[in-house]
Amino acid sequence: MPALLFLASLSIAPGPGQERDGGPQSFDVVVYGGTSAGIAAAVQADRMGKSVVVVSPDVHLGGLSSGGLGWTDSGRKEAIGGLAREFYHRVWRHYQDDDAWRWQSRAEYGNKGQGTPAIDGNQRTMWIFEPHVAEEIFEALVAEHDIPVVRDAWLDRESGVEKDGNRIVSITTIDGRTFSGKQFIDATYEGDLMAAAGVSYTVGRESNATYGETLNGVQTARAVSHQFDFPVDPYVVPGDPSSGLLPRIHPGPPGEDGQGDHRVQAYCFRMCLTDHPDNRLPFEKPEGYDPAEYELLGRYLRGGWKGVFNKFDPIPNRKTDTNNHGAFSTDNIGRNDDYPEASYERRREIIAEHERYQKGLMYFLANDPGVPEDIRSRAASYGLARDEFVDNGHWPHQIYVREARRMVSDFVMTERHLRGLEPTPDPVGMGSYNMDSHNVQRYVDEHGHARNEGDIQVSPGGPYSISYRALVPRAEECVNLLVPVCLSSSHIAYGSIRMEPVFMILGQSAATASCLAIDHGSTVQAIPPDALRDRLLADGQVLDLPDSTAHRPSVPLSSSDLDGVVLDDTAAELVGAWPTSSALLPFVDLGYRHDADAGKGTKHATFRTPLEPGRYEVLLSYTPNPNRASNVPITIRHAGGPSSLCLNQRRPPSGPGPFHSLGTFPFAGEAAVEIRTEGTDGHVIIDAVQFLPR
Repeated sequence: MPALLFLASLSIAPGPGQERDGGPQSFDVVVYGGTSAGIAAAVQADRMGKSVVVVSPDVHLGGLSSGGLGWTDSGRKEAIGGLAREFYHRVWRHYQDDDAWRWQSRAEYGNKGQGTPAIDGNQRTMWIFEPHVAEEIFEALVAEHDIPVVRDAWLDRESGVEKDGNRIVSITTIDGRTFSGKQFIDATYEGDLMAAAGVSYTVGRESNATYGETLNGVQTARAVSHQFDFPVDPYVVPGDPSSGLLPRIHPGPPGEDGQGDHRVQAYCFRMCLTDHPDNRLPFEKPEGYDPAEYELLGRYLRGGWKGVFNKFDPIPNRKTDTNNHGAFSTDNIGRNDDYPEASYERRREIIAEHERYQKGLMYFLANDPGVPEDIRSRAASYGLARDEFVDNGHWPHQIYVREARRMVSDFVMTERHLRGLEPTPDPVGMGSYNMDSHNVQRYVDEHGHARNEGDIQVSPGGPYSISYRALVPRAEECVNLLVPVCLSSSHIAYGSIRMEPVFMILGQSAATASCLAIDHGSTVQAIPPDALRDRLLADGQVLDLPDSTAHRPSVPLSSSDLDGVVLDDTAAELVGAWPTSSALLPFVDLGYRHDADAGKGTKHATFRTPLEPGRYEVLLSYTPNPNRASNVPITIRHAGGPSSLCLNQRRPPSGPGPFHSLGTFPFAGEAAVEIRTEGTDGHVIIDAVQFLPR
């Protein structure tokens, strides 16, 4: 049974505002959720002189930050301030002690981090850590501030929120404990308090049209990462559709690109593994194990895939934060769509199924004779870390809820705000990580091969501000609740915002606003913006950076403002992985794509559109650079037949702007411009194609 819902309650001594007899308890601020955001919120409330309680469904504090996510997903470290930075300073301080290095030396560990060094001596921060270290820091924070924490306390979602009009009066747990307060903060990953309080929310992916985005909704053409690198047969009997599909493949079509649906990105557990023989527990066969569940992976491995260990990211003491990587990995794709709104009982079932799946996956890799020996032997050299999650069979106590409910308030953070295309009012923190959605379903494509759908990894182009208004419900729905985790955001914007450092940042900012609302006798919607900004800056929050998206030009060139027929790279038919970039200006719309100077000959892009009969000049947009290919093969298919040429993308385009003329051709019906990569000697760039009547 997963510990998330079954661990026994830990007793605590009553703190300020608590009663020993179990009667109603009253506080200035009631925080629901013991996540990293919840602890940051509680500490901030206490530092601002308010009585506060953490009502936590979980026994362990810190959520994913103490639940295995030690390889910090953060983006730009200079965008992280306040209590979040204090947390990473405390991590640094812990590892300054030689006794903290039990299973390997500090020198052996080195200084590898995600984009920046793991250990920053100048800033006295450390960004990579073991799960138990994070939990000890969260426990130390609540102890130092004498914050009462009520554990294993689950909100009565049916009748446990008492409201007086649009104001929450109290919350009650399913075991009958009641907590009243002036202000409430929902710091859970699921948004249960928000939903039970009658606040508007959504689940799943909006369509691109909903907020004028490009990366939302169903994503098949763009899902090129964590994808099958070569065809893999999806049928029980290879080549025989009548034999049925292998397990874990969705039987229907994936949907139309850009259209909204109910699906959420896949969940997994961030396992803490080790290959140290004195601390390693071998992978055991889980109850109900069926190797057929992993036959698709077996075929992929036997076909030559070697990427199993690419996300065994090193954390101190010869351990890993093991995350999903590749087409078939720890992500339990398509098995969590009903989790966000499911009952507690149904969530237990979903979590248990995820645990069985992932434990079975590791046992399969380490033991199944159909797994190639080089992979099998290396997998067998790892195991669960004996000194982590010691009260839960050494398995993480927190499933990775990458996305659940998202509030819908008067202001919604979208892709356009992250990219700097629209202003972000009243900032209370910053994010900078990629807009990152994991896959949501696995299906059979038109060629009869297994395919994943939903993965997006696109940079917003720099750090961006997050608006206070996205933390605040609509006033008519609730005036004393703040939501720093399930905030008001589109699916694809949430894919960047949903990082643990950002949750700590927003938890602190939410608590600051809650305390100011008490001080000013106002609703959370009406606190003075200047007072909030001044206090956040005084407490070390980072609200803006010189090179953030707010300082970038909006759209260098908008396809809708250009003459003729313009196809952006979002409209191209792509074969192979074409990552998106916005590093070099100018470009059309929100960015451009490149072939990563890899997989030459396996990738190509086609721009296709109907044209009225006539002659058109064809122009291709690209940004020149010395790392570009000097010999890009291009074919224009027109009424006179195909015309081929070779383009040097190291040289500046002929103009205007980033466009280079490929010539003038007759068209009658469909036009196509094909860009290939075989034999090219650098990065191949695709941005936009323009057809101008001549």
